Amino acid sequence: MSDCCCPTKSSAKTQQICPECGSACKSVGMPTLYHQVRFPENQSIVIDSYYFCPAKTCSIAYFANAGSTIPKQHLRSYQAIQNDALCYCFDIDSEQYLSALKDRRAEPIKGFVMQRTKAGECACEIRNPSGQCCLANFKRFENE
Repeated sequence: MSDCCCPTKSSAKTQQICPECGSACKSVGMPTLYHQVRFPENQSIVIDSYYFCPAKTCSIAYFANAGSTIPKQHLRSYQAIQNDALCYCFDIDSEQYLSALKDRRAEPIKGFVMQRTKAGECACEIRNPSGQCCLANFKRFENE
């Protein structure tokens, strides 16, 4: 699962601390924001360096160096975040995957995501609110 769908466009992502909850947050690109934030809020996004807060309980989705914030309720993926999405590209949530793990049916699910990712058929940069590849979510979930 080390192969990722999202090519590195620049050097390593930078990190900042969320001003609301104190979580470590990674930078996201502007394409992610434009696709994630719903209309009409996406029309007023100020170009800046933004960071995604992964904390489910935090109300902030994105914050910028200049201090602007975008709440999670303004995201297209808000419901998926609330449902603990593992894979935003193929609509797989934690509950579904946990059930598959318990029933020993998880490998075909993970295999499908890996195959589609390797074929370039994912869209993590725009579908995942973090802008990062979803494959790492499976490994992280399995280790928890």
